[in-house]
Amino acid sequence: LIGTPIISREMNSSDVNFSLLQSQPNIPPEFFWPENDLTPSEGDLNLPIIDMSGFLNGDEAETQRAAKAVREACMTHGTFLVINHGFKSGLAEKALDISSLFFGLPKDEKLKAYRTPGNISGYTAGHSQRFSSNLPWNETLTLAFKKGPPQVVEDFLTSKLGDRRQEIGQVFQEFSETMNRLNLELMELLGISMGLKDRTYFRRFFEDGNAIFRCNYYPPCKQPEKALGVGPHNDPTAITVLLQDDVVGLEVFASGKWQTVRPRPGALVVNVGDTFMALSNGNYKSCFHRAVVNMEKVRRSLVYFSCPREDKLIIPPPELVEGGETSRKYPDFTWHQLQRFTQSGYRVDNTTLEKFSSWIASDSSRN
Repeated sequence: LIGTPIISREMNSSDVNFSLLQSQPNIPPEFFWPENDLTPSEGDLNLPIIDMSGFLNGDEAETQRAAKAVREACMTHGTFLVINHGFKSGLAEKALDISSLFFGLPKDEKLKAYRTPGNISGYTAGHSQRFSSNLPWNETLTLAFKKGPPQVVEDFLTSKLGDRRQEIGQVFQEFSETMNRLNLELMELLGISMGLKDRTYFRRFFEDGNAIFRCNYYPPCKQPEKALGVGPHNDPTAITVLLQDDVVGLEVFASGKWQTVRPRPGALVVNVGDTFMALSNGNYKSCFHRAVVNMEKVRRSLVYFSCPREDKLIIPPPELVEGGETSRKYPDFTWHQLQRFTQSGYRVDNTTLEKFSSWIASDSSRN
């Protein structure tokens, strides 16, 4: 197969076959990333480990201790770990195993769930999202989620893969529902960490929201020093809750350098996104991060991106705007507007929110 074009910029993600690519001595240049995106990590990032048990059990002293640690992390780099988060025993491991089952299916079967243009849900491989000129070394299964009924995750996958693969949809539905519950609890803890008079402000703000659940699969890569699983970016959504397997891959840019977030058994990673940064009036930092790849090992992760209802105005609570409207750092906007901006020709990075603010201010009639 040497010399045979396996992928080109004109091809779509359904043409990418990582099994064939791994048989080549080198990866195609379409997967090469610029040197400034590939700067090596400089050690491990020391993240606070937030024990959720006190908060979940109503222990006010433990809740305040957790909230203080959350505040410090969010004002610094926008990421922290949570443990004792109330997941049913074995659910996280089962969901990771089911993701391996899906990505291990024959390619023609995975393509039954192929993501079509204009849709959120579906399977992609080496798909260049958000108008990057470089392809990521990954396969993804992305699923729109909203608290049901109907059970949208299970229904989508069963409709695409058939009843024979019903377990995939059932497990991902249960995992998404569990992530949704945790997301609302984290929103309340974030409100407490900001000292809001109404500690449930953010929980209520997101109760009627939507979410995106994504399974990431990073195959072994012959040239990991040239490729990335996901390029450097900030999530445009509110907060991201991430389950990693035991393979290193997530890196966060903090203190002027890339640092590794090592997997910790039983822990989930929580990242602040651009939408929540705006809701906090810029007090909490959107996390700038990337995913690197491994020469020998597969890496898997499961990600839950929380989003507000599309038409809800993103406005910080009054007590976070101490100087009145003049101290607002970002204009009013809806999640629909931000989503449209990031999907219409702009690759998300660590200046997305500033550029979006200028874009929306240039035409107050945008909707």
